[in-house]
Amino acid sequence: MNNITTNYLTRAEWWLFITTLVYFLMNGAQIFETLVFVPKWTGAPPANFKLLLDGSGASLKNFWIVFHSLHEITFLLAIIFCWRIDFARNWLLVLFAVHFAVRVWTLAFFAPNIINFQKIAETNSVVEGLANKTALWQTLNYIRVAIFIAVSVGLIPLCIRVFNLRH
Repeated sequence: MNNITTNYLTRAEWWLFITTLVYFLMNGAQIFETLVFVPKWTGAPPANFKLLLDGSGASLKNFWIVFHSLHEITFLLAIIFCWRIDFARNWLLVLFAVHFAVRVWTLAFFAPNIINFQKIAETNSVVEGLANKTALWQTLNYIRVAIFIAVSVGLIPLCIRVFNLRH
């Protein structure tokens, strides 16, 4: 770490702070969605699935695509700008791996199911076990959001340690 300049450290601090801030903002949106919006559309399937339709309810697809993309760019920039700080790089890589695994889970399970729930709302089709499927989605979503919160909380001690490098 003896090759780290003040300028390098300042950029590392800023990008680490920015990604932490964006992650906490994203968590706030996830918590709101999980506690307010999800119970509304899962509460009476399929009648409330109309809340998931673009133009008929709250279209969250674009919001989450933009928010996650922005966050993942800042996360990668934090990794890049902290690369020469061994403990920061390693911890960021671990946190990013966990984050990435949950994003893959989101794309493999949560997104396809939301799309199916939207199709049910559009077609008024009858699906066996729909209440169980929505309850499972809701329960697993609690776990997913908790993992995202844990990753963002894991950034706090890292920020403190990087910010303390000046002393």
